[in-house]
Amino acid sequence: MAEQDNEKFHIRLHVYDEEIEVAINRSDEVYYRAAAKLITDRYNTYANFFKGRKGDHTIALMTLIDIALQYQKERSKNDTEPYDNILKSLTAEIEDVLGEKRQEY
Repeated sequence: MAEQDNEKFHIRLHVYDEEIEVAINRSDEVYYRAAAKLITDRYNTYANFFKGRKGDHTIALMTLIDIALQYQKERSKNDTEPYDNILKSLTAEIEDVLGEKRQEY
């Protein structure tokens, strides 16, 4: 079953006004389709608002920035470095106290 999930196959994605064929892992298909829908929806939002005032390239870049911003915000929520630093500090303090207690015996 795991081999089948990693097997590459071709799908066609509708992204805004284009059909794009991609070779993907079968297990990633749902993510590719969701990504294509997200891009299309965001592009359509910007295109409806800025069509005639901004070029297609600029609208595409605005769409990418919007999606990348959302990604960065979500990514920062999953940043564990501050927690890791606190745990290291607490661990060091605990080890110091335990070390002192051992020396007392």
